[in-house]
Amino acid sequence: MLAIALFGFAGFAALCLAMEKHYKDLLGHKPSSTRLKALRVAGWVLLALALLLAVRHSGWAMGLVELFAVLMAGVTLWVFLLPYQPRLLLCLAAASVVLAPLTAVASL
Repeated sequence: MLAIALFGFAGFAALCLAMEKHYKDLLGHKPSSTRLKALRVAGWVLLALALLLAVRHSGWAMGLVELFAVLMAGVTLWVFLLPYQPRLLLCLAAASVVLAPLTAVASL
């Protein structure tokens, strides 16, 4: 379950950074169009991995419920922390990218 949450959080982080405004606000410079496309693709791939893990863990019925519950918790963190602690969110996103594969392998 932790791997699902971490992959989902990392996916939303990548999708957030794929928006030019958030990228510029968080990282301080304007992104290239290829970087925005790469972040968009990476975000969707990470969310798809979270879906795959959730379905594998609990089946389609409960896996989707768990996935959406965990994703909404991650989005809530983004919504409330982005205006006040954007650097903390970047650190959490980086940690989730590193820890998500480790927890996924550990749970197999």
